[in-house]
Amino acid sequence: MDFWTNKRVVVTGGAGFLGAHVVEKLRARGCTQLVVPRSTAYDLCEQDAIVSLLHETKPHLLIHLAAVVGGIGANRQNPGKFFYDNAIMGIQLIEQARRFGVDKFVCVGTVCSYPKYTPVPFKEVDLWDGYPEETNAPYGLAKKMLLVQLQAYRQEYGFNGVYVVPVNLYGPRDNFDLETSHVIPALIRKCVEAKLQAEPSILAWSSGEVTREFLYVDDAAEGIVLAAERYEQSEPVNLGAGQEIKIRDLANLIRERAGFEGTIEWDASRPDGQPRRCLDTTRAWQAFGFRATTSLQDGIGETVQWYVTHRGSMA
Repeated sequence: MDFWTNKRVVVTGGAGFLGAHVVEKLRARGCTQLVVPRSTAYDLCEQDAIVSLLHETKPHLLIHLAAVVGGIGANRQNPGKFFYDNAIMGIQLIEQARRFGVDKFVCVGTVCSYPKYTPVPFKEVDLWDGYPEETNAPYGLAKKMLLVQLQAYRQEYGFNGVYVVPVNLYGPRDNFDLETSHVIPALIRKCVEAKLQAEPSILAWSSGEVTREFLYVDDAAEGIVLAAERYEQSEPVNLGAGQEIKIRDLANLIRERAGFEGTIEWDASRPDGQPRRCLDTTRAWQAFGFRATTSLQDGIGETVQWYVTHRGSMA
């Protein structure tokens, strides 16, 4: 708790899905000088806006969560935008944070940076062993360049930047827009709506045979805050639950939690994405004591309940 006393902290993306949970964690720990810049006031793709933000706030610590992100469909439709916006935001933020003397920079990367055919479980040393899965490579590579920048800046300038790599996130307040959402909120929305409208089936993307790992958003927020408090090294650190599940089994779990009794039809013409995805989380535990505490079953239940309660306000 003492770590955050009198610290001025900027959280980019702090009003977003993950960011809102990180901000709650910080406030619960006693962080009172907290700034969450909004894109309407500070366009982080513009250097002048970043300079103004840092000049006005003079943070001791900056947590960079802002990102332009979406599911497979959104990645395929916006590869240029996803590359440019994510790269330029991070590159300029890191450079200006160095110039303004920010004490610590916590950068949140993405599991999409890992090579397409990474051995399971993914270890941090595997990050450079191949090209990412094609549908999200522009996004994944843009974020991975920020790791390179932080390591180079530590070497040349002594800049204290750390880099964490969360696996796929989910939880209350997720994005449930079917055009841009990830797999869990999309399936939850489809199952809940199908149940309410007494539909006999829903359509799911892909073959359902690939695997993924999922981390409850509150656990991810805890991991990021712990890294800010305790981690001081240049090596990237995975944040995950350490368990993988086949998408077909995930869909059945969501169907059960949503109370939908119809069938799930699979559109195998849609891309699967990476064949398998599961992280080795040993480093996070050893380096700063992070371990996920929310089971996938409990987390899905909480997320379904949140969507059922709030769906009327998301039209």
